[in-house]
Amino acid sequence: MTTLDAYRAQIVVLDQALKTTNEIFEVGGSSALDRKFHLDRHWRNARTLASHNPVIYRERRLGDYLLNGKAPVFLSTEGSSRPLPPDDDQPVLPRREMREMSNNSSLISAFSPFAVRKPRRGYRRSRATRALLVGVAIVSAGVLAACGGSSSSSSGSSSALAAATIPPSKVVSGASSALGYGSTPTTATPVQGGVLHFGVLDAPEVIDPHEAGSYPESIIADNITDKLTWQDPVTGKLYPWLATSWSYNSSLTRFTFQLRHGVTFSNGQPFNAAAVKANFDQDAFGDAKLQITPDPTHWTGYTGTLTPNPYEVVVEFSKPNAGFLTFSSFSGDNDPGFVANKTLQSSKTQRLTPANVIGTGPFIVKSFTYEQNVVLVRRTGYDWAPAPLAHDGAAYLNEVDIETIPEASVRTGALESGQLQATLDVAPTDEPSLKSAGYQILYQPIGGQNIAFQLNADLFPTNDVDVRKALNLGWNRAALFGPVLSSSYRAAWSVLAPNVPGYVSFETSALRYDPAAAESLLNSDGWKVGTGGYRYKDGKELTVKFLGINNLAPNQSAYELIQEQLKQVGINVELSVLPIPDFTAQEAVAQTKWNGTAANTSRDDPSVLWQADSPAVGNGSYVQPSSPEYQPLVNSLQNVQSTLDPAQRAAATAQAQNLLIAQYALVDPVYVPSQVIAANKDVHGIVFDAQSRNLFYGTWIGK
Repeated sequence: MTTLDAYRAQIVVLDQALKTTNEIFEVGGSSALDRKFHLDRHWRNARTLASHNPVIYRERRLGDYLLNGKAPVFLSTEGSSRPLPPDDDQPVLPRREMREMSNNSSLISAFSPFAVRKPRRGYRRSRATRALLVGVAIVSAGVLAACGGSSSSSSGSSSALAAATIPPSKVVSGASSALGYGSTPTTATPVQGGVLHFGVLDAPEVIDPHEAGSYPESIIADNITDKLTWQDPVTGKLYPWLATSWSYNSSLTRFTFQLRHGVTFSNGQPFNAAAVKANFDQDAFGDAKLQITPDPTHWTGYTGTLTPNPYEVVVEFSKPNAGFLTFSSFSGDNDPGFVANKTLQSSKTQRLTPANVIGTGPFIVKSFTYEQNVVLVRRTGYDWAPAPLAHDGAAYLNEVDIETIPEASVRTGALESGQLQATLDVAPTDEPSLKSAGYQILYQPIGGQNIAFQLNADLFPTNDVDVRKALNLGWNRAALFGPVLSSSYRAAWSVLAPNVPGYVSFETSALRYDPAAAESLLNSDGWKVGTGGYRYKDGKELTVKFLGINNLAPNQSAYELIQEQLKQVGINVELSVLPIPDFTAQEAVAQTKWNGTAANTSRDDPSVLWQADSPAVGNGSYVQPSSPEYQPLVNSLQNVQSTLDPAQRAAATAQAQNLLIAQYALVDPVYVPSQVIAANKDVHGIVFDAQSRNLFYGTWIGK
């Protein structure tokens, strides 16, 4: 089917799909409205596709071709924006392989990030309803096949937004120690009970805290496990949690923790030194028999954990590890929260079953339905939260239903209709209208390494430092505010977020917007403007391939702005923005395929630079040992890990940022991400931790 044929089909099919999904409720009557059936998801998917492919634009493009002969622009799966000839020789989009979880399968291929969510188990549809839903699936599949364009998400549209003042690149005052910005203090007495329906963009693929990789997965981990320490998200100070005190040696290779008495896992197993050792050893070394892979990034140099007595542990490293203390409170990827022996003895596949995932935290996983929801239930008897949370005893909520809704506009619609009481991943374009309608907009910038393209120093043409510097100078970060970002976000003037100790701004130097300087660098380097306004050297076009992830609402629109602005200085950016599973697959071949891979690394400590950028650890830019950049980077980033003296560590962190941004241009920062929640006015006490993950321990719903 040609692109134009696809547009013609969409003009007819989208309307029919919406009508068909509406008929579900005519057939089912009032019982079809029962929340447990989730029949509304079929209408939402059809509505999402209609919003993703607005008929008015399809009609306009068809008319432009018929009247003016102008072919529509096609964004390939590689992201190269080029017009295609409107004939039958146009390529057909490949369908991505269907993803499956256990024995479940989907009627519609995972080709679409908006595939129909799986029904809850235990519900048998009537014959008439089943017939209608098969029709819905067929119609929806036809729309999907006709969509055209890339496999990227349209979340975070770049449609016009009222001009916003650029927020300053510093820690913003006004946040509580945990409730984030925009929260309203209340003196009301918390209400016990209720279910919080909470929307998220990404579908959690695992519920094992140690395997957590996405924001929803780490939110689950945050609520079913506890850590040794709690880090204040504003001040960075560490407080006791499962550890009552700690100490370390002068070389930062030996950390001793005294453990809290009386803590248990939800199956009754005592929490003690043996449990800490078992968790840390498996995190660091993995277990091949159970298909548990080690986490070498966070545990580099780990040699083991000693247990001098049942409530004391000594964690040892072969090299200085100044970041380990803050890691003891960490809640991001590969969460170090503690799980019971039953979990540690379960295989990776067995850990998809809620009964096998057991923590010490205030909630328990009740159910997990892939691409639909995860339900957490309050744990009775919990009573060891860290003091800054100012709450004793069990959680207030009975349950938290974390619901996967991939499209931003559908999440907003679900909030407005009452299906959700709160939703994460709010599109910046929706913030003003939601706030005007009386919803709370709660947010917290994410500490760590900003959303940025890590530039591949081992692949042409980004193996040329002048090309990398031109990429940093050639687009305007300030232009993101208004069209793409709201005031909930911050400008990225460094690789680090502004709240991380040792942050240095390059706003007026290496990251200034200076297209003339970018052009001068490229001219001196032999890149001359040629066909189509792009630059060429030795017969090769200056094309860079950028890989992005659609796990945050503004990402795609931000990357498209970069693509458009770099075109003005003669750089062709081929852009692909993918859902997490597809991004992960491409990330595995990034060294030989992608010039820039965009992501952020959450961690409110300068050790995040060592973790993500050191050629000896994360090596996000694929710097080779033979490269002149290699040893200076290794030495500089190890210096960050070798001291806890504030002045010395700030100096080491500044030097590392200077190498990464100004001298070697290995990172192209985009923006400081935020976790943005919209919640109705009756929702109170949603906590943001130091990695901006959400804890529902103190959350309650007013009546």
